Amino acid sequence: MNSRKLPPMVEPELLNGDSANHEAWHAFEIMSEFVGATENLKAITPAVSIFGSARTKPDHPYYSLTEEIARQLSDAGFSVISGGGPGIMEAANKGAFPGKGASIGLNIKLPFEQQGNPYQDIGINFKYFFMRKVMFVKYASAYVVMPGGFGTLDELMEAMTLVQTGKSRQIPIILVGRQFWAGLLDWLRDTLVAEGMASEADLALMQVIDEPKHIVEAIFKHYEATGFELTPAERKMQLYL
Repeated sequence: MNSRKLPPMVEPELLNGDSANHEAWHAFEIMSEFVGATENLKAITPAVSIFGSARTKPDHPYYSLTEEIARQLSDAGFSVISGGGPGIMEAANKGAFPGKGASIGLNIKLPFEQQGNPYQDIGINFKYFFMRKVMFVKYASAYVVMPGGFGTLDELMEAMTLVQTGKSRQIPIILVGRQFWAGLLDWLRDTLVAEGMASEADLALMQVIDEPKHIVEAIFKHYEATGFELTPAERKMQLYL
């Protein structure tokens, strides 16, 4: 694992202006964003991506719980990746920032401008949601999913789909907040599984853990036989996310 933090990185200069109206230039812009993010993130593994609501206030129990989870992950040597914004994202970066692992924010440019939080060793700004989502998965050894809204659900289902279909290696997908997630899990089991649209094995890809220490232990347990290093087959798989 990395025992030293990485220096801050700046995003590459992206194409803009009039050329953004032309499809060909959009392709180059996407390529530029992908290459820049890959160069900035290629040395940060093992890493854990943490998701959750941008609307969670610093005085909310979910905020302090996220901060503690991130702190323990960072102290254990993991880089911590968040969406770079406020709420749970800020708590994740804040908890990781003083630790051994790098604190990383994958910021997204939105019409209602999202301000990056100040607790980032590496902050990358994305114009394209899909490119940002690739980076969350590409460099994650585990997903920790805190209570959140549509964006959090989107990331959770994206990860589940990639693992279920074999497009990504199997990683721990950990839901935090047993009471918060209970209704969704019941619906998945009572409706999707009951009607044959998913299987119990699919649901088993997720686990619910509320204690920070046990989250760290579960991630280590998952990799104790194989280690965190990608196999050649897994490296190839990650190219086709």
